[in-house]
Amino acid sequence: MRVTREQAAANRERIVEVASTLFRKHGFDGIGVADIMKAAGLTHGGFYGHFESKDDLAAEACARALSREWWKEAIASSTAGGLETIVRGYLSPQHRSNRARGCLIAAVGSDIVRQPRAVRRAVTKGFQSLIEGLRGFMPGRSPAARRKQALATMAGLVGALILSRAVDDSMLSDEILEAATTTFSRLQSEASCVQSTDEPGRRG
Repeated sequence: MRVTREQAAANRERIVEVASTLFRKHGFDGIGVADIMKAAGLTHGGFYGHFESKDDLAAEACARALSREWWKEAIASSTAGGLETIVRGYLSPQHRSNRARGCLIAAVGSDIVRQPRAVRRAVTKGFQSLIEGLRGFMPGRSPAARRKQALATMAGLVGALILSRAVDDSMLSDEILEAATTTFSRLQSEASCVQSTDEPGRRG
């Protein structure tokens, strides 16, 4: 039976969504095309009708994860709660335990450096977008200062999450999350103090 253009597009979307989840769960080298297609409910032979290679899929899956993943949702829904809401959500035990649907960078960051340029480019573009979103929650009297703080905060949050997953001591893992949460949540009050002395409504 011939697949319609609409069904082909839906199949491609399904493959990308499934790959995004499985790459975060297993790593780029821990899952193959056959398993991805099986999880998507499609035949292995149909893969090359959608993508030139696994690397091509990986690049698109990373871009998808960074455009729809935890960070985007957190930033979009944290206008009222501010940075503290983002920090506590990111460093939560639930996020720690849900690598497959959590932050792509924390899940496969160490693998990305060994991937082809197309994959690294997709991650770089997504990361830049996340930093711009996070920048609005940062203290600092200039866009450059807030960007620098956003970069440092992102690095700290990702590092804390990776460490909390790496250790095999549950108490130590919780301690890492708690210490990082306390440290980065303090930026909320700093940001409030800075913004209260600036012109109303400025979030550049």
